Amino acid sequence: MQGRRKTTFVILLGALACAAGAAQQPEPVTGSFTWDGLKRTYVIHVPASSGRTRPMPLVIALHGGGGNGEGMERLTLGGLNKLSDREGFAVVYPDGIEERWNDGREKVKYRAHREKIDDVGFLSALIDHLGEDGNIDKQRVFVTGISNGAMMSNRLACELTGRIKAIAPVAGNMPYDLAARCSPSRPIPVLMISGTKDPMMPWEGGEAHFLRLKFGKVQSVPETIKFWAMHNRCSPAPLITREPDKAPQDGTRVRQEAYTGCDKGSEVILYAIEGGGHAWPGGHGYLPKRLIGNTSEDIDANELIWRFFKKHGMN
Repeated sequence: MQGRRKTTFVILLGALACAAGAAQQPEPVTGSFTWDGLKRTYVIHVPASSGRTRPMPLVIALHGGGGNGEGMERLTLGGLNKLSDREGFAVVYPDGIEERWNDGREKVKYRAHREKIDDVGFLSALIDHLGEDGNIDKQRVFVTGISNGAMMSNRLACELTGRIKAIAPVAGNMPYDLAARCSPSRPIPVLMISGTKDPMMPWEGGEAHFLRLKFGKVQSVPETIKFWAMHNRCSPAPLITREPDKAPQDGTRVRQEAYTGCDKGSEVILYAIEGGGHAWPGGHGYLPKRLIGNTSEDIDANELIWRFFKKHGMN
């Protein structure tokens, strides 16, 4: 997917230095470039580290519907940025057109869907854009996101498989319309985090919704996981374990279902948040509990996601 791009902001990743030899916490940098006739924007955080000898991995973190890159950064409570500084990877928070991603749903009213905005092409171009100065390793790119961003993560795994190593969708199932045409070019590791009591993204599938607003059909969480486990040729029965109940007051328990024995070392893991809502575990409660449900404190989504990414694709 190619298009005319004009860079309007150049990020000098290598220019982030340490004062007096001590590591500092850099402020996130904003940037933009033109893709397919549209100005596309993002926020990026790179670790404050001197003496870097090799290009850094890149994590793309996609906001939910109605959000933006800055909001996604806040949702994680800066957790991905802290991991970036500790582990030495870059994390970018792109902005969708009018706060939405074209995640493959049909007959949805938002501009990204209505005009069939080429977000797959944009995110592919973003990887190239950020890799222009050689500080980003374009062979070690990972994608996570919440809600609309999680569904977009699934679409990227379907259509941009050759450019990303693994995905980690949170509170976002496979769009129903996307599933029929999803044809990944290789096995791809998938970690999925979903709440069984999500009031917006139904565990059992059907119409995604918020109050009386409807956002198109999605597969169920079990169907989504089964799709990826079958595609990756994993063992049919998952290994089921339970995470410690570290926060009994949060109203959740966490069940892990791990599909192993997959092709080419891939893996499919589901963290089922029993009693959990439309939330980023360990993250910011962006709306009242009565609207989004419970946010689990038993696990830290940031840590789990990065650990999974690090396991799959760092070599």
